[in-house]
Amino acid sequence: MDIMEAKSKDLNDWLQRRATLRIEGRAFIDGAYRDAASGKRFDCISPIDGASLAQIAECGEADVNAAVACARRAFDRGVWRGLNPRQRKAVMLRWGALMRAHQDELALLETLDAGKPIADTTTVDVPGAAYCVEWFAEAIDKAGGEVAAADHHLVGLVTREAIGIVAAVVPWNFPLLMAAWKFAPALAAGNSVVLKPSEKSPLTAIRIAQLALESGIPAGVFNVLPGAGEAGKLLALHHDVDCLAFTGSTNVGKQIMQYAGQSNLKRVWLELGGKSPNIVLADCADLGRAAQAAASAIFYNMGEMCTAGSRLLVHRDIKDAFLDKLLVAARKYSPGNPLDPTTSMGAIVDQAQMERVLGYIDAGRDEARLLTGGARVKRESGGFYIEPTIFDVPDAQARIAREEIFGPVLSVITFDTIDEAIRIANDSEYGLAAAVWTSNLTTAHEVSRALRAGTVWVNCYDEGGDMNFPFGGYKQSGNGRDKSLHALEKYTELKSTLIRLR
Repeated sequence: MDIMEAKSKDLNDWLQRRATLRIEGRAFIDGAYRDAASGKRFDCISPIDGASLAQIAECGEADVNAAVACARRAFDRGVWRGLNPRQRKAVMLRWGALMRAHQDELALLETLDAGKPIADTTTVDVPGAAYCVEWFAEAIDKAGGEVAAADHHLVGLVTREAIGIVAAVVPWNFPLLMAAWKFAPALAAGNSVVLKPSEKSPLTAIRIAQLALESGIPAGVFNVLPGAGEAGKLLALHHDVDCLAFTGSTNVGKQIMQYAGQSNLKRVWLELGGKSPNIVLADCADLGRAAQAAASAIFYNMGEMCTAGSRLLVHRDIKDAFLDKLLVAARKYSPGNPLDPTTSMGAIVDQAQMERVLGYIDAGRDEARLLTGGARVKRESGGFYIEPTIFDVPDAQARIAREEIFGPVLSVITFDTIDEAIRIANDSEYGLAAAVWTSNLTTAHEVSRALRAGTVWVNCYDEGGDMNFPFGGYKQSGNGRDKSLHALEKYTELKSTLIRLR
């Protein structure tokens, strides 16, 4: 189903599809679905209405060991890494095509599971994940090595080889897309993968495993282990996992690095939290467009984004005019039924996260001025919805202006000079993303260089999401980069080979 067809569906269409949707909840190990060895299961609850969607296998130590063992056998036999690069490319292109062919089903699973608007899962999440698989597939037969300078009696080769077994532990806010950012380059490099989705949103990961097998990815090369955080910990501690790629909170990322040190010093790549500053300078040429972008930066995906522009820094001279436009833009993000294609803001992923966000809002009432929002809405639905919330924060050190909330809560901070704005922006343990709005080209360059962030947008926010741009952060926002050819480096070992000619 293409994007135009998805957009043509209405709420009733999606409700009818939900009624007949078959949901798989078992783990996928060695090319087959199976229950957890312990027989344990947990409820998969939809944030849309609090209803149980399915019983999901709760994988434990036996399942982790089984998945890693079959991944190792497949790697050692070379059933995937040993294929001609063009053969691996063809298989992954078929997988991407199958994801597109099942876009309707995958988008519905993602919306039901994570509360994301169906308008987003059909146009961003699922096609974005398929494109990621296709992009790295196309890179397989184009990535080469080097012939290094050496003495005349030597030929020096620098090559990259698959690292081995890659465990990918991924978050719940973009369940399929963030998973693809990990498993696509890892598979493209020739590795075997064990994917551990969040227990809050495991459904699309489980489903695409069957599509991987149908596309021709050999059994054991791609495995999916649903379950609680203990499964992720077991993977991080496992002595036969060579690399672990994680997206999630900074605190959990620190624990994973410790587990790697306690076990086999496996490579660890972390994409962690953010508290991204969005700076609007006095010479911003279009306050209306900047205000719309600022609203989208924090309210898109219910604010459940590591790059969310949760700190809005506005110059004092334009603050009043800008806030007027911002409040108008925020009204477009009224929470609604995620299955309605006209809905722009869906449900918070679960009750625990909703209560966490509401706790920050309560704290904000004591340290800032509430401009709009601040309440749970749509209680009658049984789901978890919070309206767009904006605070005018007098002190940049306020808790809501420093800690990652991961919800639709925006802190507006006033500044008087560019230097002050840069100081406030960089005064954070995070460094994932930032933005600046200005009509002066010199200012744009100078501020961009001064901001300590992995991505800086100028006169836009969260644009240029193409796979060509590496994504990751400075400081405690993590290490390594997802997307782009640089991502392949994370899942390979660098080898120098010197051949003596005489």
